[in-house]
Amino acid sequence: MRAAIRPVVARLLGAVVVVWGAVTCSFGALQLIPGDPVNAIVGTNALVGPEQRELLRERYHFDQPLFIQYADHLGRLATGRLGDSYQLQQSVWTVITNQLWPTVELALWASLLAVVLSVAVTVLTSGRSRWPRRISSLVELLVVSTPAFWLGILLLTVFSFHLGWLPVSDTGDPRSLVLPVVTLGLPIAAILTQVLREGLLTALDAPFVLTARARGLAEHSVRSRHALRHSTLPALTLTGWFVGTLLGGAVIVENVFARPGVGRVALQAVSDRDFPVVQGVVALSAVVFVVVAAVVDGLYAVVDPRLRRRTGMVAA
Repeated sequence: MRAAIRPVVARLLGAVVVVWGAVTCSFGALQLIPGDPVNAIVGTNALVGPEQRELLRERYHFDQPLFIQYADHLGRLATGRLGDSYQLQQSVWTVITNQLWPTVELALWASLLAVVLSVAVTVLTSGRSRWPRRISSLVELLVVSTPAFWLGILLLTVFSFHLGWLPVSDTGDPRSLVLPVVTLGLPIAAILTQVLREGLLTALDAPFVLTARARGLAEHSVRSRHALRHSTLPALTLTGWFVGTLLGGAVIVENVFARPGVGRVALQAVSDRDFPVVQGVVALSAVVFVVVAAVVDGLYAVVDPRLRRRTGMVAA
């Protein structure tokens, strides 16, 4: 029993450390932004005098030492309270949840595009002649080396401004989702393809593949049903990077294509020094990262049965 509980406790402690580290780094980074946060709250309102400014400073605890502010911030997060937005005068939970679905929708479609495209290209180019692999590798390198904002602008220029096939910004038309999804999904697909191809080429040289071929299995069945499954473990290791790319890329893509979403709200909050919103987005992102990491640990045992004993997932 203790052996089974120990990994769970270690994982929970690791999750707490990750969330704490992300929240602490965001708090420290926001303190480095020059300027008085009270000025960001009142804006250009000339009717707010010195007395009102002092009241605002006391209300949001800006008059307290940084350590007290930090401890108060951790205490609120520990109880699930993210506070209120300085600019929008709404609960941070309300601000985030109102903009959450557009970001989730964009991330899901981009993930689907990346996975389908990478698997298809990997199966088609692995084990073939060298030229298809070289051409594919060159295209992947170009895509990975291209900044997301430049890729988005290029796609807008070609498919929206010149050809007029797709909307420039979000209009509620499903077609307006195509370019943002491609912009966010292509770099991920390029990296996944490189990792999957390397893993698949290694798996194709394994003894079990020779056995499968000796049994008379078709080549496409050997690749898709046997070798490809064993090549997914290195790709699963990249899931943390995968999630970080989706969250970080959403900030750029949503602003380039004028889409609503958490990324756009976070960027505006940083510009406005709206600390509670920024810290709420960071805390949510850290929790998502931790949850995904836990799911990936479980998928390791599903993909490779040899790991079930190590992870405690032994079949009854």
